[in-house]
Amino acid sequence: MIISIVHSKTLIKVQVRGMMKGNYLQFFSFWSVFLVLFLDETRAAEAGNDFGVYIVYMGAADISNGSLRDDHVQLMNTVLRRRENALVHTYKHGFSGFAARISEEEARSIAQKPGVVSVFPDPLLQLHTTRSWDFLKYQTSVVIDSTPNSESETSSLDQSDSIIGILDTGIWPESESFSDKDIVGNSLPSGWKGTCMTADDFSSSNCNKKLIGARFYNATGSNSPRDSLGHGTHVASTAAGTTIASASYYGLAAGTAKGGSPGSRIAVYSVCSLFGCRGSAILSAFDDAINDGVDVLSLSLGTSSISRLDLQSDPIAIGAFHAVEHGIIVVCSAGNDGPDAESVVNIAPWILTVAASTIDRDFQSNLVLGGNKVIKGEGINFSPLQKSPVYPLIYAKNAKKSGAKEVEASNCEPGSLDKDLIKGKIVVCNNDDEDSGYSKDDKLYAVKDLGAIGIALMDDKTTLVANPYGDFPATIITSKDAEVVLSYINSTRDPVATILPTVSVTKYTPAPNVAYFSARGPSYHTRNILKPDVSAPGVDILASWIGNDKSGAPKGKEASLFNILSGTSMACPHVSGIVATVKSQNRTWGPSAIKSAIMTTATQINNLKAPITTDSGAMATPYDYGAGEVTTSGPLRPGLVYETTTIDYLNYLCYSGLDISAIRTIAQTIPDGFACPKDSSADYISNINYPSIAVSNFNGKESKNVSRTVTNVAGDGETVYTVSVDAPSGVNVSVVPEKLQFTKNELKLSYQVIFSSSGTPLKEDHVFGSITWTNGNYKVRSPFVISDK
Repeated sequence: MIISIVHSKTLIKVQVRGMMKGNYLQFFSFWSVFLVLFLDETRAAEAGNDFGVYIVYMGAADISNGSLRDDHVQLMNTVLRRRENALVHTYKHGFSGFAARISEEEARSIAQKPGVVSVFPDPLLQLHTTRSWDFLKYQTSVVIDSTPNSESETSSLDQSDSIIGILDTGIWPESESFSDKDIVGNSLPSGWKGTCMTADDFSSSNCNKKLIGARFYNATGSNSPRDSLGHGTHVASTAAGTTIASASYYGLAAGTAKGGSPGSRIAVYSVCSLFGCRGSAILSAFDDAINDGVDVLSLSLGTSSISRLDLQSDPIAIGAFHAVEHGIIVVCSAGNDGPDAESVVNIAPWILTVAASTIDRDFQSNLVLGGNKVIKGEGINFSPLQKSPVYPLIYAKNAKKSGAKEVEASNCEPGSLDKDLIKGKIVVCNNDDEDSGYSKDDKLYAVKDLGAIGIALMDDKTTLVANPYGDFPATIITSKDAEVVLSYINSTRDPVATILPTVSVTKYTPAPNVAYFSARGPSYHTRNILKPDVSAPGVDILASWIGNDKSGAPKGKEASLFNILSGTSMACPHVSGIVATVKSQNRTWGPSAIKSAIMTTATQINNLKAPITTDSGAMATPYDYGAGEVTTSGPLRPGLVYETTTIDYLNYLCYSGLDISAIRTIAQTIPDGFACPKDSSADYISNINYPSIAVSNFNGKESKNVSRTVTNVAGDGETVYTVSVDAPSGVNVSVVPEKLQFTKNELKLSYQVIFSSSGTPLKEDHVFGSITWTNGNYKVRSPFVISDK
């Protein structure tokens, strides 16, 4: 089913066929509201009265007395005098500004006022679930059946008193993941100033020593902190859920579940609804979180890769900048528009950007052919079929309806198949018509509605991602295995098969792999900052779920308290949990030091002791996974850290094209005498003190010099680090000096990297390498990328 509204040059197309039937009522109630709002706005536009919500960003807040800046008050009063109910949000704690319903003409006028950095339409961001509508997959992760290296390591990871702020869809407070049974003492963390907002379905007693804060924002369509979608609950439990024995999804992925930092406290900020996440609400949540006193902010959401917002109109980049100014580290998902190049989002250097990878567990639902030939399949289903292959099997192309195109039938597109030929059979479908607009779920429902008893779908991209199908026997097979299936069908008079219910396979190899949907670098804004920063588990992650969702339940079963989801949304909270643990044990470390510790201790090796690969089997590069896959213990002992300073970020703004007057308005504090270099250009971004290195416009005719500074945090006083370089073909890399001799802890030393041509052309338009400092106890690795663009 597809609903389309056409107005002028605007086409809104909403695909709802693939939604679980239990969600139809909720969807259409939201859709009705959306439809009314859309038609109201179009009527206003037709009347020449184009009002909408605009965000007026005014830079740093007044920290002298905690009050609104005078220019802030004057502008708001001007707006309110014209329309009494125009104000949507006010920002005053971490930064200044407001969101209001104004006309485009008023927005242009306000943008010219003193003290205004930017004015832009309130964008609708999205949860970073997987990029098709096949299933609602989110981005979080928990540790399942993990075996820590030692009891002391387990203790250090569990004992944290950091506060993680989750900007998402809210929370299901009754979940055991948010019990405070393991929190020692009765007090809340010192400095906590947050609140537990109440609603008809959420009382103050829903908060406790674990879930210490909950806020919601009416502009999102939410009137409660309670999660009605599940995404926020899944994310929060992945980041900081308490230990739960006997966790599973209807028996799958059974084991002990816990978040990355089970001792951390949680504060939730409900900024998203079924239709997305309003930028104005996201900025309100940042503003509140800064004042509430969180240590970490975790956002499994962002723009789509095609939006390409600039720094002055990206709510997450703006909010994160001011959060980092206040010592809060911000962790964001990289997005799910991979594997296309330049698809990564949340790219500002003050954000820790996380890609998604697989874990060593696979959910297999095999297709068994006549003669008991087993074809490996992927998916989560609770098939009621017999284990013996006794059910008729048909290739969809052979069931083409009269008048339908062959490609439509072979891809099981709705309306293309003959019901009489499909009924009672398992159907084999292609999935190579990406331009058709039909999702895998559309195809599943198309054959199911015609009376099919199962489906095997060919799709090489998603064979490592388990889609949930409930009771309906469905599985994903590779195109190579599909050749075997089709050969069997074509050579057999009465082909038969069955689809087995899903089983969990552990110790799966190779793992991790970078997920196909995980967004890739380079950054669309500049090739002189490497993004994403790291990768983390984001495929088939088991975590807590809302307690009233029976949409995927097997027949006769109650709603599961857990769910298995995939997306960079799932990867992000894995890192947020690690960040919280590192922060709790290093309270004086700033956001950039923690980011550095996580990046420089990441691994590039899989469980076969070979280089990590992508879903296609190709060797992964820093454009796929940044510095590599995160580790849990390495960041606690990084040896050296790269501290990106306020001046680094201010220079980044200069090099990105902002003038000094705008920067003075944006930044809370600016060092005396600071000014943008006269010859500012994007090439200089390579020199901000980042844990990775990216150099663009390398033509081989002249060398490129990059400087870095490291701080000794190992606590071992006198020590000497020696450098080693992994250089790509076509590039000479020299490091000066080759040794760093530290005489005390916290000492800062600098080095320079010179990139020059070796005389042979680069093999590609970008090449990769790494620089590693070691003193025998610690290895501090920084990846680099050299691009000729």
